[in-house]
Amino acid sequence: MMKRISILGSTGSIGTQALDIIEHHQDSLSVAALSCAKQLDLLRDQIRRFHPAAVCVAREEDARDLQAEFPHLFVTYGMQGLTAIASMEDCDMVLNSLLGMQGLEPTLAAAKAGKAIAFANKETLVAGGSLVMETVRENNVPLLPVDSEHSAIFQSMQGSSSPIRRILLTASGGPFRGYSREQLEEVTLEQALNHPNWSMGAKITVDSATMMNKGLEVIEARWLFDMPLEQIQIVVHPQSVLHSAVEYMDGSIIGQMGNPDMRVPIAYAFSYPDRLPMTGSMKALDLFSLTGGLTFEPADREVFRTIDLAYEASRRGGTWPVCLNGANEVLVAAFLRGEIRFIQIQQLLEEVLNRHQPLYELNLEGILEADRQSREETRSLIRSLGN
Repeated sequence: MMKRISILGSTGSIGTQALDIIEHHQDSLSVAALSCAKQLDLLRDQIRRFHPAAVCVAREEDARDLQAEFPHLFVTYGMQGLTAIASMEDCDMVLNSLLGMQGLEPTLAAAKAGKAIAFANKETLVAGGSLVMETVRENNVPLLPVDSEHSAIFQSMQGSSSPIRRILLTASGGPFRGYSREQLEEVTLEQALNHPNWSMGAKITVDSATMMNKGLEVIEARWLFDMPLEQIQIVVHPQSVLHSAVEYMDGSIIGQMGNPDMRVPIAYAFSYPDRLPMTGSMKALDLFSLTGGLTFEPADREVFRTIDLAYEASRRGGTWPVCLNGANEVLVAAFLRGEIRFIQIQQLLEEVLNRHQPLYELNLEGILEADRQSREETRSLIRSLGN
């Protein structure tokens, strides 16, 4: 049966790789809808190649231009448009590869509409984990992880109902593994964007460099797998061959290995519980090429304070994770614009969290308001640096 997929964020790193998977498996996968914020020329090319029934863009004027160019399409825009294509009738699965909090409302819309969700938007679970998981359970929809680490954990749990002792969440360590705090003071934007193993968008690449990406993934794993934080351990694995693992109560460790290629977890989410054959430039892992061996070490939580900030925010609950996520997004954007230094991302994040006045028992409106307030507090703090 043909599976029709709406891709939220089709021009980003995950979205373009997802379309590569679909292009090589047109006998079983097709595009229902696409969304894009800024890369409109690439979106136009995707429309011509994949013939979606609907597209969503960020701005109304762009929607008008696209509608004139592609009169057969349903063209919409903004958050209302994202929720529309996430819940449209002629769609079986939604791939949410949006950046940041903008993924929350479309995820909830997809779940309420009974759509399977392939999930690559960790910030949504960080800020709205309780609400999202409750909505997913109420509507009995599959929530399939696309992040390589969470996909590896998910795959390692298949076929077993035995209790889990620990989740081993691997991290490459980013470009600054082994650095001291003093060395982080001198980090440049170019260095931060040079990830040793993975090809990702700028925001996620910076999050990997600060190790915040791993902190957010801990919170995501807590919600996805219903695990206490104390049973989620970060393991630095520079080779990025073991993508994560599960330790069972008898001490057995089962993990998923492979080359660092995001098309593998994307394809698994699209085809679950089956697997699609490798296509195009995808390559199987050659174990004999691993001449340097595989190494594992603990994360340096003294240097990379973001990890403990994430654990503590999740432990406190309420709007603490909302504040953590919103503030981090603003700080990373400021770093990418050259407004703050790399080390200031974690320094200012800690300061914002120290000022936070939390709320609990949140609905969607409360989460969005807490996110707005944390972002404004962070922007105000950044502005004050120039005074």
